[in-house]
Amino acid sequence: MNVNLHAIENEKIISSSENKIKLEFTIPEESDFFDGHFPEYKLLPAVAQFELVTRFCKKYFKTQRYVPKIKRIKFSAPIRPDTKVNLELNYNIEKQTVQYLMADADKVEKTYSSGSFAVLS
Repeated sequence: MNVNLHAIENEKIISSSENKIKLEFTIPEESDFFDGHFPEYKLLPAVAQFELVTRFCKKYFKTQRYVPKIKRIKFSAPIRPDTKVNLELNYNIEKQTVQYLMADADKVEKTYSSGSFAVLS
């Protein structure tokens, strides 16, 4: 049995328009995103957070996963296993940029990461 441990199978669209989307999902403790990253206190690595951002940009805006330039990125709080996360993506087609905000779905004031980066369509 081939299992994709990076899969997000509980993704739910909260709202969407042509260039904006808000998703909600949980990254389960069994995800290999957590493997080897502080085994006694599992955290979602920054690179995994950004992987999810670019994955959903490709899925919903048809951009490439290649990011030619990161304009700004900030990691504000750790994400633990089984945390319910909201991800907001705003795609500016003319400027070929995406702004994102990853926050706690239950505690709106708690931001995990945010940023702005260039994309290729």
